[in-house]
Amino acid sequence: EEPQPTVVPSCPLPSKICDVVRSERPRSCCGMAMAGFRTSKYQVPEWHRRNAGVYYKAFTASEEAERGRAESQHLMKHAAASAQRAQEYSKTTLGQRLQDIHFWRVELQKEIMELDAETNLLAAQKLRLERALDATEVPYSVVIDNLECRERRQPPDLVIDEVERQLLKEADLIRDIRDLLKRTIIQATTQIRSNRIQKENCELDWSDKVETYHIDDKCVSYCTDSTNVQFHPSSVKFEESASTPKSWAQFSHDNISSAEQEKLASVQLRSLINSIIHDASEDLRMQRAAVNEAFDNRCRELDDAKLRLEQHLEQILKDIANEEANIVNLKKAIRDKEAHLKVAHTRLFDRSFRPNIELCRDEPQFRLISEVEELTVFLEALKRKLMESEQNLKNLEETRMKLEKEIAVKANSIFIDRQKCMSYRVRYPVDLEVASYK
Repeated sequence: EEPQPTVVPSCPLPSKICDVVRSERPRSCCGMAMAGFRTSKYQVPEWHRRNAGVYYKAFTASEEAERGRAESQHLMKHAAASAQRAQEYSKTTLGQRLQDIHFWRVELQKEIMELDAETNLLAAQKLRLERALDATEVPYSVVIDNLECRERRQPPDLVIDEVERQLLKEADLIRDIRDLLKRTIIQATTQIRSNRIQKENCELDWSDKVETYHIDDKCVSYCTDSTNVQFHPSSVKFEESASTPKSWAQFSHDNISSAEQEKLASVQLRSLINSIIHDASEDLRMQRAAVNEAFDNRCRELDDAKLRLEQHLEQILKDIANEEANIVNLKKAIRDKEAHLKVAHTRLFDRSFRPNIELCRDEPQFRLISEVEELTVFLEALKRKLMESEQNLKNLEETRMKLEKEIAVKANSIFIDRQKCMSYRVRYPVDLEVASYK
């Protein structure tokens, strides 16, 4: 609503009495009759009447002047009182206006300080997010390095075991956490920008209030004795762009309300950031523990498998030694039997030269033939057994090489998991939430 102009109470002015003076020229039938013979001289009655008219005019002029002076005195007193009342009323309204301006100025200043403090707190939380995001680079590089190292395992240990599943799960978790932190940083940046924009709006309003307060305070100090007052006829009007008291108060109220909304959104976002960092830290800690447990279990399995392989290798080495000794014995036995066979063959060969009737199928002949046959059977059996022993030795050697290869594979897997992976995971941050404060 537009302010109503100050109304000066009116007082009835004294009525002006106007008397019409009628001056009549002397009329006489003589004069009219003698108009053609009139001289420049007046008659005595005319002279008296003229003087009476002059006296009357002087009296009425004096009376009119006296009445005007009385009216002027009354008007001056009335104008002075009215001007004093109007000035006091204007001063009172200016004082009330100063109170209103001071109220909104204080409210705006309070809101500016609170919004600035909240923006600083949110900026600190945004810095925590950035530090937490930086802190996830080491775990992610550790996980990727673990996966790449485990790719260097040799078959048949190149399997998708529980460790690899947990590592892949950890890599996915870290990627999800990094994406969430990046989105939250963008959200915090947007909220900080909104807070600063709203703070700037409140500061502009507060600055206008301060300037207006100084202007109205200076206006309150003006009085009729002030030396810096002058006429400004062009200022006695309402500007087209001027606001009403209602819209003026609503403008500041809207600024404060918007600032409160931004502040509330900022507080909620700070709480959300705390929850995100805490939950992400807990998820990483639990997944890290799960990966470490899987590594421990896998290393124990590899140790057990390697130990069993070493035990089998030890037995195989013993078997190889025994088999080699057996082969040596078999070869010696074959040589011995061949020596006996040579003796029997030589006897039969020499007896084949017996002359005439002496070439007899006697008992020695049958015994020698039986001995040759028996030795031949034993030699064949020994040679077969020798071949079997040599094949067994070959199989044992192949088994030994396989076992040694398996042991080397297991040792390589243990080295990768324990020395390369688990020792590198010592660099894994203990707590993401703690790292966000560093």
